[in-house]
Amino acid sequence: MESAVTVAITRRADPSRAAEMAAWVRAGASLAEDFPGFLGTGWVRPAPGSAEWHMLYRFADATALKGWEESPERQWWLTSAQGFVEHTRVERRTGIEGWFDPPRELDPPHVPQVKQPERTPPRWKQAVTIWLGFFPVSLLSGWLLAPHLTGLHLVPRTMISTLVLTPIMTYLVLPKVTRILQPWLRR
Repeated sequence: MESAVTVAITRRADPSRAAEMAAWVRAGASLAEDFPGFLGTGWVRPAPGSAEWHMLYRFADATALKGWEESPERQWWLTSAQGFVEHTRVERRTGIEGWFDPPRELDPPHVPQVKQPERTPPRWKQAVTIWLGFFPVSLLSGWLLAPHLTGLHLVPRTMISTLVLTPIMTYLVLPKVTRILQPWLRR
């Protein structure tokens, strides 16, 4: 059985065109939703006024991803952003183990040469690494975010907190923690 594939892309756009960029991102997400194997998408900016946009999309397997990436709909969508969106970085990851592989930078729109990592760390080391990132972020969230959500029902409260925490974990915490712990993970 093939693993799900997550694609992380960094794109740049003039901050004065943020409304256009947001509309363009939503249009791409809407197009991708109709493709077989589509599992979800999301995007985040590091800060208000930032030129960078970090985007993720996930498909059930490499075949489904290829169907989306080679589709005329996606080609039209990418073409519609020419002149105001710069594609700066693309990474493909499969499973949580992908966080423990060294990043592979690609020149869009080429398909990567997939190389097997030397050795994936044992699952217990992966679990410890994730926990070391997750615990302080959860603690900080409980201190800063939870007081503002106390009046909400469990489902919307959980949805809001995971919507905030997932990009933080994905783009900031896990990459830093895994980079710091690389010697221990590879041992």
